[in-house]
Amino acid sequence: MHTQRTAVAALALFALAACGTEKGTAGSSTPAEPDVPLTGTGWTVDSVSADGTVRKAPAGAGIAFEKGRVNGSSGCNHFSAPVTVKDDTLTVGAATSTLVGCPKNLQGYETALHKTLTGRLAVHLSGGKLTLRTGKGDSVTLKRKPAERTPPLVGTAWKVDALTDGASMSTLPRDTAGTARLTFAKDGSVRGKLGCNRVSGMAKVTGSTVTFGPLTTTRMMCKASAMTLERRLLKVLHGPVRYGIQHRALTLTAHDGTGIRATA
Repeated sequence: MHTQRTAVAALALFALAACGTEKGTAGSSTPAEPDVPLTGTGWTVDSVSADGTVRKAPAGAGIAFEKGRVNGSSGCNHFSAPVTVKDDTLTVGAATSTLVGCPKNLQGYETALHKTLTGRLAVHLSGGKLTLRTGKGDSVTLKRKPAERTPPLVGTAWKVDALTDGASMSTLPRDTAGTARLTFAKDGSVRGKLGCNRVSGMAKVTGSTVTFGPLTTTRMMCKASAMTLERRLLKVLHGPVRYGIQHRALTLTAHDGTGIRATA
């Protein structure tokens, strides 16, 4: 299983801001510029321009803005980072990223992305296009994703694609990718697969909490990596667990801060 690192040269890190409000100084008749409104939006990365070279982003490269954070994929690795915004300037915090070994044709793009999206970035938002630019002129260009219906927790098939621990995130073992899935049913049951064995049980949804009852599993023996993943998932899927859905991503977080991320 891949370990986490804190990326000093942050991955795609962007600002989240509520719709602009007037923030002028007391007694001033001129309101301040509103912050760039990005919270709740999703974007595909079009290209990265760094050191005079423009690199097109691979399929699947994109980001989604939440309150105070940005999550996304470089087309190979997943990332998450805190961000702040003031007027039309983004300030990038430190990011965490999965460490999947990417194909050679993606390495140059990821390296350029890491180098470009760090520190203070000027923002230009026009229609469905967003440009983030460094002080020396390197930039990242993004395109607005069409609005998507947020999938419901119940009735959606969720594919587990990462393990979380606080703000950090790690990918699943290579030979278990795509094998862990969960589906919550209207009758309060939950069924799925944990990378090796099938699982079933009851799960009560109340507000932003899912409370799992005892889960039963089949008794197959699998590879060590699959069994390790299964134990991690069963530890999370126990008792009350906090859940959240952003765009097409579901997070389930246990009381100790460990959790899982899944996509619809």
